Amino acid sequence: MALFDDTILANIETSKAEVPHPTQPQGTSIYGSTKIFPDIQAEPGQSYLTLVHGIAHESSVSFVACLQALRALRKGFDSVLYFYGPGAMNAIATRGFPTPGDSAFPGEQNINDTITTFIKEGGTVFVCRFGLSLHGLREEDLIEGTVPCHPLDVQDALIYFANKGAVINSTYMV
Repeated sequence: MALFDDTILANIETSKAEVPHPTQPQGTSIYGSTKIFPDIQAEPGQSYLTLVHGIAHESSVSFVACLQALRALRKGFDSVLYFYGPGAMNAIATRGFPTPGDSAFPGEQNINDTITTFIKEGGTVFVCRFGLSLHGLREEDLIEGTVPCHPLDVQDALIYFANKGAVINSTYMV
């Protein structure tokens, strides 16, 4: 027996023919490219703190925050990533399937690769130990070069960077 009857099949064909797909060939510009704000570079000593309270791969929040921190670093800011709460999951070196470092799906290592690049290029990464413990993650599994820190440090880091006049990018996922 067929999955769909003739009426449904006819409706499917009518629906598909209503608007041609794709309407534009690949490579066609469908968005403007005007950048509104100037490409601001850091003045000597300027800092950029990115707080990440988002779960890896559950949305783009954590990955985009890492990319923004890396871009700030490349603009000359003293850039810091601070993972706390569920955000601590982002800094785990054991991500991968079937073995750490493997990608079971395209992009599985995007966050790890970006954090590693960030550290190699001079960024600092803090990871809350309490955030790790909430999810049963081990400190020994952190990406090399990250700095484990006490749960009370998240507030004091925020105050420290605010006192320095840092740009503070606080990302949060609910």
